[in-house]
Amino acid sequence: MPPIRCLLVDDEPPALAVIESHIAMIDGLTIVGKCHNAIQAFGLLQSTPVDLLFLDIKMPKLLGTDFVRSMRQPPKVIFTTAYRDYALDGFELDAVDYLLKPISFERFLRAVSKVMRIEPSAIGAEVLDNEPESMSEKPVTTATEYSFLYFRADRKMVKVFIRDILYVESLKDYVKIVTTSAKPLVVKQSISSLEEMLPDAGFLRIHRSYIVAIDKINAYTPSYVDIAGQELPIGRLYHKEVGRVLKME
Repeated sequence: MPPIRCLLVDDEPPALAVIESHIAMIDGLTIVGKCHNAIQAFGLLQSTPVDLLFLDIKMPKLLGTDFVRSMRQPPKVIFTTAYRDYALDGFELDAVDYLLKPISFERFLRAVSKVMRIEPSAIGAEVLDNEPESMSEKPVTTATEYSFLYFRADRKMVKVFIRDILYVESLKDYVKIVTTSAKPLVVKQSISSLEEMLPDAGFLRIHRSYIVAIDKINAYTPSYVDIAGQELPIGRLYHKEVGRVLKME
């Protein structure tokens, strides 16, 4: 799987060091350059392929937001800044995410996971260029077939392929991720934050404590869904949406 090529742009060396340290902990990301302003970054982009730009907003000579506006086909961008007021500009430019300094590893990981979900990591660009333009011409699972997320567990980062997830169960301040390929993974994270990281088309919240993979449902009733022999309850507040998705009578 080709790594995601990252360019770091920030006029503050300590901020660059934090991003570099976070990236070093994640398999699948590689740094192809570090710049202290947008002018340097512009020059590097002319000669170096970049998939993901970690871009500070308030920098001398040229703001990060203005730099993105100047590019005809910018790479995916995660803005980093110490100024909350710039958030609206960042999202108007269709940024992947907006990270407020100081950037914790957990928050960084959530942002990067969005990129890893967007990028079909095991499919080369040449293959994607030859795919039909209409999504209806592709299998529904194509977009997430090779997508994955990383979770911190047992003092290491563990890769979980989205296609392998059966369901997620909330355990107060933790979640249990049950997959087809390994023992359940228990992670310190809220179920709501994990729900945001999962593709909407493939997963369904059926209860305040459960998210399920729709294509892994073996059977269902108005009260529960069956996945891998486990009967998971459908919550009263979720019953209408579950019925709509599963088309229950």
